[in-house]
Amino acid sequence: MSVLAHAPQEPFNRLVAGALGTHAFRTLRAPEVGLAMVRARADGAGAQFNLGEATIARCALRYDGPDGVTTVGLGYRLGRDVGRVRQMAALDALLQHSAHQADLLRSVIEPLAAAIDAERAQAQRRAAATRVQFFTLQAEVAR
Repeated sequence: MSVLAHAPQEPFNRLVAGALGTHAFRTLRAPEVGLAMVRARADGAGAQFNLGEATIARCALRYDGPDGVTTVGLGYRLGRDVGRVRQMAALDALLQHSAHQADLLRSVIEPLAAAIDAERAQAQRRAAATRVQFFTLQAEVAR
């Protein structure tokens, strides 16, 4: 679910559209937007406090496989993208079904994980380009 939630939008849309195909899902909880309280600690072991609220979209779908196996998929993501959480829930339901799992891991999850890694590496390269290198003075020079 982490890969589906963090994947860049363009690769997600491209890969998921082909993966869902003609599978039929029943809606258990229609995509909806709500709020969740974000809690934090002043330090690693301090008392918790309410930091603020975050918008979350969620959805729950049911997949009745042709072999009689029923799975329930859930999609949760920060933000308001109800279309994406519906697709996430559908993929979650299919990933729990043994007939689809290996194919979806290979064709959707692994490429999306690679796209996340590439995006993070690019962000790290941009940050590294602006990094300032501080050198400590040697004792002889400081006199």
